Amino acid sequence: MVNYYTNEKNVQIIISLLKQHGISKVVASPGTTNMAFVASVQQDSYFEVYSSVDERSAAYIACGLSAESVEPVVLSCTGATASRNYMPGLTEAFYRKLPILTLTSTQVISKVGHHIAQVTDRSVVPNDIVKHSVYLPLVKDDDDLWNCEIKVNKAILELFRQGGGPVHINLATSYSTDYSIKELPKYRVIHRITSNYDSYPELPKGKIAIFVGSHSIMNKSLVDSIDEFCERNNAVVFCDHTSSYTGKYKVLYALVAGQRLLDKSELRPDLLIHIGEISGDYSTLGIGGKEVWRVNEDGEIRDTFNKLTNVFEMTEQCFFNYYAKENNGSSDNNDYFLFCNQQLADSKSKIPDLPFSNIWLASKMAHLIPEGSTIHFGILNSLRSWNFFELPKTVTSASNVGGFGIDGNVSSLLGASLANKEKLYFGIIGDLAFFYDMNAIGNRHVGNNLRFLVVNNGKGTEFKQFNHKAAQFGPDADKFIAAAGHYGNKSPELVKNYSTNLGFEYMSASNKDDFEKVYKRFLTPQITEKPMLFEVFTDSEEESKALEIITSLEVSNSIKAKDFAKQLLGKKGTEFMRKIIKK
Repeated sequence: MVNYYTNEKNVQIIISLLKQHGISKVVASPGTTNMAFVASVQQDSYFEVYSSVDERSAAYIACGLSAESVEPVVLSCTGATASRNYMPGLTEAFYRKLPILTLTSTQVISKVGHHIAQVTDRSVVPNDIVKHSVYLPLVKDDDDLWNCEIKVNKAILELFRQGGGPVHINLATSYSTDYSIKELPKYRVIHRITSNYDSYPELPKGKIAIFVGSHSIMNKSLVDSIDEFCERNNAVVFCDHTSSYTGKYKVLYALVAGQRLLDKSELRPDLLIHIGEISGDYSTLGIGGKEVWRVNEDGEIRDTFNKLTNVFEMTEQCFFNYYAKENNGSSDNNDYFLFCNQQLADSKSKIPDLPFSNIWLASKMAHLIPEGSTIHFGILNSLRSWNFFELPKTVTSASNVGGFGIDGNVSSLLGASLANKEKLYFGIIGDLAFFYDMNAIGNRHVGNNLRFLVVNNGKGTEFKQFNHKAAQFGPDADKFIAAAGHYGNKSPELVKNYSTNLGFEYMSASNKDDFEKVYKRFLTPQITEKPMLFEVFTDSEEESKALEIITSLEVSNSIKAKDFAKQLLGKKGTEFMRKIIKK
């Protein structure tokens, strides 16, 4: 019987990525738990495999082989105490920065601690034997496959990073005896490029977009570099209100990206360049890219879009300057940027009069925020609602999307306002988030430059949206999921009395007419004698309707056809037709 590769996918991923990263040397020790790996590499002529019965000796053999060949070396051992014997050699490798990739095979870690033979706990490793340690589970679904791809790429890249050193993978096995896989799948390889890298990858042909997550304030030099890159490479910059980029190629794309019934395949770029940190713009995140490059000084693998192929460990300015110069002439056109802008303009033109809601408030106020101000948004409803509408170019904006909690929105804005007493600071926040952090407005450092818009709907209205997972519970969601009825249950006096007693100027609105009477006062461009608090009472049903309307402006013909088929054939009929088409 001829044996090929194991059918254990986590092992396949390791072998595939070792080959794609150019790692061929292996020192293997005997055992059953590591058989899936060893039996697979021994039949592949790409690998140069050496045997060592004693794992302590094996680790030192790997050190000598790596130091002499100036190449990484893989160690493979079985379960029980085998891995313990690697420690002296790995200590040597750690202090000499030798790239030793240690594969310690194991039964699944759920068996640890249950007196199961040959199962030892490898979850904690000494600080000075490896730089990085991961557990590689069995692959049961696409999420496990993605997890393993990322972990193996990261482990291999750590072998060479910052001088290099040993790395550990604790590799689970199911003891499969199936070695029938003749052709090894080519799993996704991720490369790390530094500023002294020999050869930068070429930009792929086609549409290029830059996605900016939450970002510190960009200086003019960086904005100019991004603009030049876009001009020379037919690129566009997808932003939201946490992105900080204000250049010529900015597109606030949440309105288009959020269209539930729009076929977005034409919007998707061939290359998405990912900069910045965590984003709350879920809609634009969903567009993704056919391939993703991540650019950040930390050099970490952040596979937000599940399409990452290159990580550039360098400043953003260094990256954009390089690729702007690589394309010496300007791009023949900027059709992708124009296409995205046209899509956005079309969607804007279709926005009807919306129900009284946070989204409606944003439509009325976003463009009127005083020039030079700063505005903070609560997560998630406020940030999403205001991301549909442009702010004045000189207004800076932010949101607590780092930890993504509701607990510090008021305090964060207060802290920001202390930096410049001559500048206005606005906060848009829901009632639960406000009450969670309301003690902050009693702080004695509160200045007259501080203004809050509190959208009070008496509950966590996010959990009442038509498209939220809690929608299936209807009114029952109010009890505990949406936490309705707390904090005065939309009392017209509670926030009024609290804020005015603390020296705030208070105003309120419960409908559009009330709003029209007072909102211009809240947007006064001058710093007034008192800080302001504007409480707007909305209804969660109206909030949900507004979101449903604004995300249903565009309907693609293909989606219309699918909906028609569903209505005509029903769910079972649709599935039946799909199977016939596939055949």
